[in-house]
Amino acid sequence: MFAASEYELLDFGAGRKLERFGQFILDRPAPVADGIKQIKPKLWSGATAHFEISAGRSSQVKSQRGRWMILHPLPAIWTVGHKKSKFELKLTNFGHVGLFPEQADNWDWIADQVRSAMEFKTERPLRVLNLFAYTGGSTLAAAAAGAEVTHVDAGRNIVAWARQNAELSGLSAAPIRWIVDDVLKFARRELKRGKQHDAVILDPPSYGHGAKGEMWKLADQLSELLGICRELAGPNWRFVVLTCHAPDYTPERLAECLRKAGFAKNLKQIESGDLSLITTGDRQLHAGMFARTASMNS
Repeated sequence: MFAASEYELLDFGAGRKLERFGQFILDRPAPVADGIKQIKPKLWSGATAHFEISAGRSSQVKSQRGRWMILHPLPAIWTVGHKKSKFELKLTNFGHVGLFPEQADNWDWIADQVRSAMEFKTERPLRVLNLFAYTGGSTLAAAAAGAEVTHVDAGRNIVAWARQNAELSGLSAAPIRWIVDDVLKFARRELKRGKQHDAVILDPPSYGHGAKGEMWKLADQLSELLGICRELAGPNWRFVVLTCHAPDYTPERLAECLRKAGFAKNLKQIESGDLSLITTGDRQLHAGMFARTASMNS
């Protein structure tokens, strides 16, 4: 969880969510909040900025271009923190700011798994492969706990953003490989090179494009990617985390994907559930799904 001074979900409803990142309040679309009543309507008038999806585009698609309306003074860049990690935030044309706060519980879990594994693994750092790594929340958590991380994302500007976050977090000298590449192509090459990683983290989109325009479609390619990741993890793998925002992928389906890939013998060995954002009044806003498991040998 984030400290309340760094991030807070203030309210949601009527297809939108109201969040405070540091001292700035952002009003953004949230399709899962359609048909829900806003509880604190007076708070919405205090938004620093309001994002609207461009006319003619569906709010049901997670990443849609639009425009921000700046309602109160807002710097081009500001920062928030989660434990040892620092994140540079800025408004993007897709309504994102460079941070998915619903992932904070996974970051804490990853850090715990790395520290636990490192207690019994002294010959070298734990090797963690982070795919679709975005601005590096999981990378920072793993590296701060002592892991050696390979951070892979298709967006050159996104990887540069993640590197800036590492520098802000005091991890500029940490053993992190920064890779700009199509994730599936990179994973295939790693396998051919005989590389091994002790743990794997994935946050694949429903659809996407690689560094050279390669098409990614979750429904068609996730199974192959997970199979490769299982081979890359080898016999002494430590943990795997799979998250997703596609509405047709339930936590149970994600867990089954991990089982089929060979990360568990049965579903009881896999923890899965919803990624949620929670208001101070304990209202929960669905923000995706996760499945994760640690090796029974770790």
